[in-house]
Amino acid sequence: QVQLVESGGGLVQAGGSLRLSCAASGRTFSSYAMGWFRQAPGKEREFVAAISWSGGNTYYADSVKGRFTISRENAKKTVYLQMNSVKPEDTAVYYCAQRTYPLRVGSTRAADFGSWGQGTQVTVSS
Repeated sequence: QVQLVESGGGLVQAGGSLRLSCAASGRTFSSYAMGWFRQAPGKEREFVAAISWSGGNTYYADSVKGRFTISRENAKKTVYLQMNSVKPEDTAVYYCAQRTYPLRVGSTRAADFGSWGQGTQVTVSS
């Protein structure tokens, strides 16, 4: 099993930047693709970004492409989401997730991720 703990959320002005971190503990981190999802009030959870187990492939939702960057540091068992040029519509609870099976590429589907963190709130003021 794996435990995922997000941090780095908070209040930021539109146009600003924020970096989210997700620290993993438990099973081997480096063998699993990781993802970030978000859920705004009254909306469905949506895909934000994902990274393959090797870090060689990254995937982004169209809404964040060019503004957000996902990366991972396997030695620290941590995945990051660098958020630049944030917009009020980026306001949501952000969740870190790990793919259910090892050695897979990233995915945009929440169903492919079996372990989730508790979430961290990001609020963007206009």
